[in-house]
Amino acid sequence: MKEKQKIVIIDYGAGNIQSIKFAIKRLGFEAKLSNDAAEIRNADKVIFPGVGEAGSAMAMLRSTGLDTVIPTLKQPVLGICLGMQLMCNSSEEGNTTGLGIFDADVKRFNKQVKVPQIGWNQITNLETHLFDGVNEGEYVYLVHSYYVPECKDEICRTEYGVKYSTALHRDNFYGVQFHPEKSSKTGEQILKNFLKL
Repeated sequence: MKEKQKIVIIDYGAGNIQSIKFAIKRLGFEAKLSNDAAEIRNADKVIFPGVGEAGSAMAMLRSTGLDTVIPTLKQPVLGICLGMQLMCNSSEEGNTTGLGIFDADVKRFNKQVKVPQIGWNQITNLETHLFDGVNEGEYVYLVHSYYVPECKDEICRTEYGVKYSTALHRDNFYGVQFHPEKSSKTGEQILKNFLKL
């Protein structure tokens, strides 16, 4: 049954999409890269990755019309790293207006901490089936200079100078600030849980 799942990774020129594709393949699934609206709408699961700068990534989404497609998707959608941040209302990075899926505004870490945060950090306050089989205090891999302050869509929290939301959920939309594809067994479990939703 699982082989028949149609998994699409949104390809808009801003992502480490190959490593996500390989991570999904290791779980026994095939994922397709696509920027075709019809193909994305028809997928069983959609992954929205992102690495880079918020303003230019949003410009790429707008140029392909995907900025209007993504918020209307009905199947489970997982935003990763910048993908999650673009699903928020706005970002201080380039004063960017986001997709408005999550009711949160992305802030830059203050000067008291080393930026970007690179490396392993703990996740706590785990909620929803996305974290089935994941223990409080597990470590995940993060690379980012901007963060989502604690908000009502939070389903997971991390501390780095400030407590912030490392994962978000609203309706069929999920977002993780960390890279599950680089987070060892914990990340693998989270991806597996997403594909089971």
